[in-house]
Amino acid sequence: MGRGLIGVKDWATAAAMAVILLVTGVSRQHSATDLGLLGLVLLTAGGLALAARRRAPVPVLAVTGVCAVGYQAVGFDVPAVAYLFAVYAAVRAGHRTLTVAASVVMLAALPLAALASGLHDTGEAFAQARGALELAWLIAAGAAGEALRQAERRADEAERTREETARHRADEERLHIARELHDSLTHQISIIKLQAEVAVHVARKRGEKVPEALLAIQEAGREATRELRATLQALRDDDTTPPRGLDHLPELVERARMTGLEATLTIEGAHHDVPAALDRTVYRIVQESLTNIARHADAATASVRIDCGPDALTIRVDDDGKAAPDTAPTPGVGLLGMRERVTALGGRLRAEPRTEGGFTVQAELPVGQTS
Repeated sequence: MGRGLIGVKDWATAAAMAVILLVTGVSRQHSATDLGLLGLVLLTAGGLALAARRRAPVPVLAVTGVCAVGYQAVGFDVPAVAYLFAVYAAVRAGHRTLTVAASVVMLAALPLAALASGLHDTGEAFAQARGALELAWLIAAGAAGEALRQAERRADEAERTREETARHRADEERLHIARELHDSLTHQISIIKLQAEVAVHVARKRGEKVPEALLAIQEAGREATRELRATLQALRDDDTTPPRGLDHLPELVERARMTGLEATLTIEGAHHDVPAALDRTVYRIVQESLTNIARHADAATASVRIDCGPDALTIRVDDDGKAAPDTAPTPGVGLLGMRERVTALGGRLRAEPRTEGGFTVQAELPVGQTS
């Protein structure tokens, strides 16, 4: 369950423990009134305190210990079962030294409280037998908590190792693909682009009309080169590359202005504590949106707005391009990449023409589910 709000299962366990303590106490007395009001309160409090054992194991350890000593002192001879549960929870949470110190105090206090209540005549013999029994139970409870803590730690380490191994293999594969593309495809596209440019140059130098097909090949070569360069950069964008995020958006928008696009940037809310994965995704979405506007939208203006809220971060990029409102956007590689990034972080992406003209890319990303 974790250490968040107290759940039904924890309350049920605590209530059951309180009932067991009360029933045990009543069965050892002539009537419930023999216990006295203080005894009843201490029994109930010692059991119900266990409801918070996951959320606050150390305070629960203290409360159950005080209650156990208290009902022994008022003449109520019932084992400190609730305290054993608290020992287990505290050790499982990693508070070993504090638990040992508290248990040493309890081993001394419980026999003294029982002797002071006058429940036993054979003081020394009772104290020795009782101390040995309580020590055995405390060691058993602590050992159980430590065993489970170690098992959980090993499971976490194994999971982390698997994730790191998978990430390392993915990085190696990504870099291998980048090398293959650079060594083969880049070379071939460069030759096509160069030959087309030479042919266009020669035709113009001779005063001949350049065929439309040749101009199309030249432009396609340039576009393919740009796309391939961007793809290689994305493939090589691993942990060794300085991450780009919200703080780098102003220079991204400034580069868009240098192409003739009237681009504006607005960032609302605190964005300094945005998780790293979310920070990188915001940059990539804005980068891809501005790239698409420059290549396909034939737009004069574009606006980028980032709203950083406590629970979600919203990105909205608008342009005044010539996208028809009744035309569905063609899902290119850039748009698919944006959608995959947003979905991976549990967010939503909307990319569509606006009724009044132009195009909108809007992404909503939850804050707090990323790292």
